[in-house]
Amino acid sequence: MTVRQLTLPELAEACLELGVPGVGLWREPVRAHGVEATAKLVRGAGLAVTSLCRGGFFTAIDPAARARALDDNRRAVEEAAALGTDTLLLVSGGLPAGSRDLRGARERIADALAELGPFAGQHGVRLALEALHPMYAADRCVLSTLAQALDLAERFPADQVGIAVDTYHVWWDDGAPGQIARAGATGRIHAFQLADWTTPLPAGVLDGRGQLGDGAVDMREWRGYVEAAGYTGPIEVELFNEALWARDGREVLRETAARFAEHVS
Repeated sequence: MTVRQLTLPELAEACLELGVPGVGLWREPVRAHGVEATAKLVRGAGLAVTSLCRGGFFTAIDPAARARALDDNRRAVEEAAALGTDTLLLVSGGLPAGSRDLRGARERIADALAELGPFAGQHGVRLALEALHPMYAADRCVLSTLAQALDLAERFPADQVGIAVDTYHVWWDDGAPGQIARAGATGRIHAFQLADWTTPLPAGVLDGRGQLGDGAVDMREWRGYVEAAGYTGPIEVELFNEALWARDGREVLRETAARFAEHVS
């Protein structure tokens, strides 16, 4: 998503040129290119697919809508397995229209995980609950803290359900380092993503993630937290940023690799 202006073949070629060993993929471009064609492309390029984004949106009350969501998530699990990644990122969903029941919405997430977790496990795929910044709680994700995400994840086996740590969403939370340690103790850190928090916020805050080093987040500090918790998996950079998308994608990827070396390595 950081360089969504590149086609998947262009992305694979650029990663090879820059020595980037893996890529987190989004379902929309994968489906457009074809799941099997994408799997063949990344295998041929020697790239690891570090994660697939995204499943989720489990909070609907209407039974038909809930059934559709579960069906879509089963397809997402199958797509992840076909691509060779063991991690499916989940954005859990916001409040249904007219509802103010946060607790009820979170319980519906648990109900969905009870069905989806064993299915994912059978396919060798782990579900990673992502806590999003509280400004998204109403319309995108009722899980706003790592503690809330872990409280749900811990109801299920760690090889089925864990969490994703995204600096953009949790950097503000004094409790997050302790929750990272909690997650690491039971092997539940399934993904780690970096993006900076820059101000002023754009009109569309979903597209406002800053390039590494441009904002308020100490990237090395957060890397230290997850590594101290035992995480040894890939580190992804996921930037939603209109200004970056308007630039040449290879240039952005080159800049991102350089910023990673400067601010994270």
